[in-house]
Amino acid sequence: MLSAPNAVLHPWLTEQLTQVLAEIEKIHPRAELPPEEQRPTCARWETWLGYPPHNPEPPLRIVLVLDNLAGHLSYDLVRWFFEHGVMPLYTPIGGSWLNMGESLQRIIVRRALAAQHPQTAQQVIEWLEQAVAGWNADPTLFVWNGKRRKRRERARLRRLAGSGAAMQVCKPIGS
Repeated sequence: MLSAPNAVLHPWLTEQLTQVLAEIEKIHPRAELPPEEQRPTCARWETWLGYPPHNPEPPLRIVLVLDNLAGHLSYDLVRWFFEHGVMPLYTPIGGSWLNMGESLQRIIVRRALAAQHPQTAQQVIEWLEQAVAGWNADPTLFVWNGKRRKRRERARLRRLAGSGAAMQVCKPIGS
């Protein structure tokens, strides 16, 4: 759904999330979950809220990334999220997190699936996991002022050669 008034969006969103939560419940029933203090840090309400919850909330099931729009901040919708174990995580204004995630996804897909023709969704998932595992096994170290920066600087100087933007100011001798 790309656009809708809250009267349409909220019921649609809660219906979709209810289906997702039902699938999670089948795989990981609440009765089998450890107490809050024994869960991994990322599965605790306090991690995401920044403080212990004031009311006893159900176990955290999903972190849902949403655009920072007024309709997503309505009391009724946010209360529904918390009552069902959904932590809303709002992107900064402009959705920069979503843009960053999409660009990262493009990089991974382009590098991991180049010239390959998967037959099933599971095959795509496996190939992506294998590619990322390979990258993580031998990561490229980040170096400040490294070769990449020097290459970019040379390209910038070539592109702007002779313009004021490429000129370097030198301190005159004797001053």
